[in-house]
Amino acid sequence: MIVKSRMKKTGNAVLDGIMFVLGSALFAISVNVFTAPNNIAPGGLTGIATLVHYLTQAPIGTTILLLNIPIFIWGFIEKGKQFIFKTAVATVVSSLTIDLSAPYLPAYRNDLMLASIFGGVLAGIGLGLIFIRGGTTGGTDMIANILSRHIRHLSMGKLVLLADMVVVIASVFVFQTYESPMYALVTIFITSKLIDSVLYGVDSGTGKMMFIVSRQSKEIADVIMEEISRGVTLLKSRGGYSGIEGEVLLCAVRRQEVHRVHDIAYSIDPDAFIIVGDAGEISGEGFREIPNETNRRKNKRIAANNKQK
Repeated sequence: MIVKSRMKKTGNAVLDGIMFVLGSALFAISVNVFTAPNNIAPGGLTGIATLVHYLTQAPIGTTILLLNIPIFIWGFIEKGKQFIFKTAVATVVSSLTIDLSAPYLPAYRNDLMLASIFGGVLAGIGLGLIFIRGGTTGGTDMIANILSRHIRHLSMGKLVLLADMVVVIASVFVFQTYESPMYALVTIFITSKLIDSVLYGVDSGTGKMMFIVSRQSKEIADVIMEEISRGVTLLKSRGGYSGIEGEVLLCAVRRQEVHRVHDIAYSIDPDAFIIVGDAGEISGEGFREIPNETNRRKNKRIAANNKQK
């Protein structure tokens, strides 16, 4: 069992590395070929690094890495080393890839609209491949993740969008033109859509359904709710052979969150038994919104019940 677990962890680590390198390569092409040569600052630390590069000629990848250092320290203090590790690896790989590939990638400087579109497509696919293995490239994504614990009335998506808009507005003053920020908005929009498509497929109401059997189910459930912000249902169970009573965890997650749940469960209980299945449709908070008509009927039933009471 121990040998099998180690082999699985090694296989996951190798797959993580492959996806990080492939995603970083696509992201580097986006930055070096399409966005940076055309003065398009696509939000986040990449956008800030693009502005710094325009003003000082400092390498974009190195600038991203340096800007991430205080964010890593903050994240380590707030969430611990498990949260930081994959993000640090993905950030270092993507930053190095951007700088090392820059001298060999030809810049495209013809049509700004094509540059913003292809820059967004490549960035979206590249970042999606990194995110799907549980990594991020740090920056505003990590800041939003940490801030969401303290500013609960704003979602992560809104916090990231707010940070991106600050960078886009700053680019007006740096590039001295209104065109660059407008094309940056196109890139940001396309990138976000492609990331969603890579992570969730074309339907935001799909995902994975996970069953976790463990004697430490309560501890695992607490960490899942704390670190991933996903609801967990505890189902009473009894072993057919052993007759031992316990609890099975049921959790609906996005595809890229499966690996994080695996990591959490096995870090607490190396002998945990996990089943992962496809969920063709997931409706409710955090997934597909419940149709308005369904909401209206639900509200009517609640109002009727209140009157009867």
